[in-house]
Amino acid sequence: MSVSEREPVIHTADLRKDFTVSTRAGLLRRTRRTVAAVDGVSLRVERGEMVGYIGPNGAGKSTTLKMLTGVLMPSGGELSVCGLRPVAQRTRLARHIGVVFGQRSQLWWDLPLAESFRLLRYIYRVPAADHASRLGECRRLLDLDGFLDTPVRQLSLGQRMRGEITAALLHAPAVLFLDEPTIGLDVISKQAVRAFLADLGSRGDTTLMLTTHDLADIEKLCRRLIVIDHGRVVHDGTLPELHARYDSRRRVVVDLDTPWTGRVELPGVAPEAVEADGYRVTFGLSGGTAGELVAALARDGALRDVSVLEPDIEDVVARLYAEPTR
Repeated sequence: MSVSEREPVIHTADLRKDFTVSTRAGLLRRTRRTVAAVDGVSLRVERGEMVGYIGPNGAGKSTTLKMLTGVLMPSGGELSVCGLRPVAQRTRLARHIGVVFGQRSQLWWDLPLAESFRLLRYIYRVPAADHASRLGECRRLLDLDGFLDTPVRQLSLGQRMRGEITAALLHAPAVLFLDEPTIGLDVISKQAVRAFLADLGSRGDTTLMLTTHDLADIEKLCRRLIVIDHGRVVHDGTLPELHARYDSRRRVVVDLDTPWTGRVELPGVAPEAVEADGYRVTFGLSGGTAGELVAALARDGALRDVSVLEPDIEDVVARLYAEPTR
């Protein structure tokens, strides 16, 4: 592999991509202006990280991925993936990365799925034993055996996506780029894909970079979340850090045997974070634990039912998107 253990797998510094946009300015005249799709993105992604890279439509996610994979030439800044320059060394880079784009296929449409895997072995020059070992593992974990002999064009969307992920991993890439890997999948297929990717990421030898609008993918798979908006990084950290930034609280919903009187001293709950509706009360935790709160309530009166609601990631990300442009 081109990158040493001490170097980041993905490194960008002030990465930019500008596009020239032409707009009509009259019957016969057009004006041109430059638009920054990616505007000074600096990233450092280490080996084995699982990174969610999200943002609203037009934020610059896909443009960033295209630069990282060598499809687009940056307009400025520094960029390396696996120690290589993606555009100048694109052929070499292809042996170190795997790419799964939800709307594009690397499989042969008219061939059985197994034949696509066989052709990819020769394209990437994978030794037969290594290819058989990796394919066997994917067959087992992604449950491929039932449709290996089916032409790709006849596969369901969920079956094809499992085939796409397998195809991207057969040459043992150091980095796997995933663009909307669960888009349009049913619940069972989503669970299968997420479980497989979680297992892959837990081993620590493959870096995963995931872009998606399905935030459940991020919650279940990614330890690190990078949010981009208007071409700039607006958050780079963990999900708990994002929740803390917006004071996004866990909520404890309690059903009581008697109406709420508000006389209990509540650990970790601000007075303004209490919503009472007769026998049902919702508490927003700003400190302490749900157990401490429930114990205090139990000392005051009889509890009928208790449930704990985790912060809603979609709500906090929507609040981040709604902030004025930095």
